[in-house]
Amino acid sequence: MPEISSIIILFFVGAVSGFMNVVAGGGSTLTLPALIFLGLNSSLANGTNRIAIVAQNISAVYSFHLEEYKNYKLSLKLSLWTLPGAVAGAIVAVDISDELFQTILAIIMIGVVISMVIPNPKKNYPLEENKKVSWVVHTLMLFVGFYTGFIQAGIGFIIMAILFYLMKMNLIIVNMHKVFIVFISTVPALIVFILTDNVDWVLGLILAAGNAAGAWWAAKLSVKKGEKFIKLFLICAILVMSMKLLDVF
Repeated sequence: MPEISSIIILFFVGAVSGFMNVVAGGGSTLTLPALIFLGLNSSLANGTNRIAIVAQNISAVYSFHLEEYKNYKLSLKLSLWTLPGAVAGAIVAVDISDELFQTILAIIMIGVVISMVIPNPKKNYPLEENKKVSWVVHTLMLFVGFYTGFIQAGIGFIIMAILFYLMKMNLIIVNMHKVFIVFISTVPALIVFILTDNVDWVLGLILAAGNAAGAWWAAKLSVKKGEKFIKLFLICAILVMSMKLLDVF
């Protein structure tokens, strides 16, 4: 059993991570180092973190549900396309260096920032949903699944860009679907980590409690503050993490 101080720190880190992941993304850049600091190797930390991700998104989905933001039919339709990729990403070993991974992730996040600040014909999309899913979105969902299954960190940014630009959704609606998609696509990866004995259940459940708490309030705040708050938080989060990944500071 970890010390009380470790429990408190891990819960707090989880809460911050859960909030970040629901409003924007990148929360795993906090939780993974925290788990490694507590003595887990990278594979064990990666698997343990998936418990928190699943709990976080269940909490967020239910919080959005209580705020009357839900469209499970479309959320499930988008999510199912991620499953083949998620299974592949969780079981295929990809030989990629830490440096290359960090550079690619930083470039992706900077691209998302640029896409969010480029003027649109409609600066704020209406809360009504565009329910038409193009073949491009279907294809990208396969990639989302693979990315979630294998790497996971930063997937929230990618999903937000896809739904915001290609499906022209309001950012509140984007986050509503995002948490459901990440939940579904994370389950296969978690199963693989469990089967390969790469999960620390004690630390995972402590972290999960923190993530779930942060995610719950993030969903409520997203609805209350609206799209402008989400966009500002998203841009700030991406810029900070991109600069960190590129060793700017």
